[in-house]
Amino acid sequence: MKIAQITYSTKPRGGVVHTLALAEALAARGHDVEVWTLGRGDDTAFFRAVDPAVRVRVVPFEPREGEDVGDRIERSIAVMARSFSADADIVHAQDCISANAVEAAGAACVRTIHHLDAFTTPRLIECHELAIHRPVARICVSRAVAAEVATEYGYTPTVIPNGVDAERFEAAAGPAGDSERSRWRAELGDYVLALGGIEPRKGSIDLLEAFAMLRARRRELRLVFGGGETLFDYRSYREAFDRRAEQLGVVPTILGTLPDGDVPSLVAAARALAFVSTKEGFGLAAMEALAAGVPVVARDLPVVREVFGEAVTYATDARGIADALGRVIGDGVVDPIAGVRLARSYTWQMAARAHEDFYRALLGRGGERDAAVPLLDHR
Repeated sequence: MKIAQITYSTKPRGGVVHTLALAEALAARGHDVEVWTLGRGDDTAFFRAVDPAVRVRVVPFEPREGEDVGDRIERSIAVMARSFSADADIVHAQDCISANAVEAAGAACVRTIHHLDAFTTPRLIECHELAIHRPVARICVSRAVAAEVATEYGYTPTVIPNGVDAERFEAAAGPAGDSERSRWRAELGDYVLALGGIEPRKGSIDLLEAFAMLRARRRELRLVFGGGETLFDYRSYREAFDRRAEQLGVVPTILGTLPDGDVPSLVAAARALAFVSTKEGFGLAAMEALAAGVPVVARDLPVVREVFGEAVTYATDARGIADALGRVIGDGVVDPIAGVRLARSYTWQMAARAHEDFYRALLGRGGERDAAVPLLDHR
């Protein structure tokens, strides 16, 4: 099959990581795969090298001073729509910008709905809604999100879980990763890690509150944030975060976007990963931490219960997060083997096979819009 995968950025966000890993796994199965993306600013390539078997098309997208989020999203859709011209059997959009751009270019697409957003501005709401209704078929990476889509929109998405590059994170936790882990510990000491930047969906202020409680008992710990590239403008939230950090006397370490090669060792050197998002589709960062044998404290959400079972420690509020972090760091109550085994069970090869079956079923129906496709179970 000729397959075009479309994403909105070259940066290491979860959906972009998903796009590249899936594209490479599909190419390894013999498919002709092309990935389209917007190159924001000076970006001419993705955040990491991509298997040469996958063709990459980066559409230039220049920044504009003073542009608000709504205008930037509308322009993102328009720029991609003008450039997109893939000759493909399947066009697969991985986000709302991509789905709207493909439709504007006159092509039909499959859409992966990683999670449902809760936008408040009319233009963002419209972008989000159209990207759910217009695709010919929908995929979700968890049953919990698929159930939300069914309840709120009446569609029955196919569930195909993410894969995880577990070997990469296991290696970072093993003897081969000793020097890199030591480097992080020399720089940061003992630390609790959060990935994905400082933003409302990541529950960053809740984590800050929790860490202030934890630090009263564990003065040696530091709070470290890695990642954070996003299309949206979270300046007001970041200002609130900074004010609260000053009030609490907490000075978090903000690493920002990291080279891809540094992430596994940063994760593997952490005492715990705080995964306290208020909304998630799967939880790739938490699964990578489990692969590295790092305990995870997660917000108690249906999607997290579904994907992680008893492999993580749950909490519902700042006090609970602080207590859970204290337990997993101090008591050693978490069996890392269970988490490693869980992470190994989710592979991109499995995900690629499931997508291949999904694509073929859709093509066999002639791309019939809104046809029901059975849910796929994780094995």
